[in-house]
Amino acid sequence: MDRANTEVTSLPPFELLLRVRYSECDAQEVVFNARYADYADLAATEFMREVIGGYQAMIGQGLDNQVVNLQISWQNSAKFDDVLCLSVHTTHVGNTSFTMQITMSDWLSKRAIATAEIVYVMLSSASFTKIPVPQIIKEQLLKGAPGKRTNLAGIHIDT
Repeated sequence: MDRANTEVTSLPPFELLLRVRYSECDAQEVVFNARYADYADLAATEFMREVIGGYQAMIGQGLDNQVVNLQISWQNSAKFDDVLCLSVHTTHVGNTSFTMQITMSDWLSKRAIATAEIVYVMLSSASFTKIPVPQIIKEQLLKGAPGKRTNLAGIHIDT
């Protein structure tokens, strides 16, 4: 992982709201631990859709990316029918990689659930070899999507 470029921590995050489905829960009636990686991936996908037009837009430019590191730390358990808020922001953009942090919390109680850090490496979609992150994508990732929210939970929010 390269640390040659820019660190970012102060921008307001993009938010994804989602509802825990029964099929995502384990025998203890809490979200199965592997589902948190799914949630983190979904949040990163929606963040990328908001900031660069989605992965298809990137692929259309001959670019792709790959997860090279995913770390999850749990603080509490989420349960069936909880509405989760996943806050996403870019914490680092280097020469060939970028890092997103995803903070998961219960929407109603604001209780911390988990945090995830995902490191991606930029690739050529033709050769699948590592390449530099293009300047325009660096700028878009660093700008983020402050104040934007995607609501997949089906709840009504007064804004």
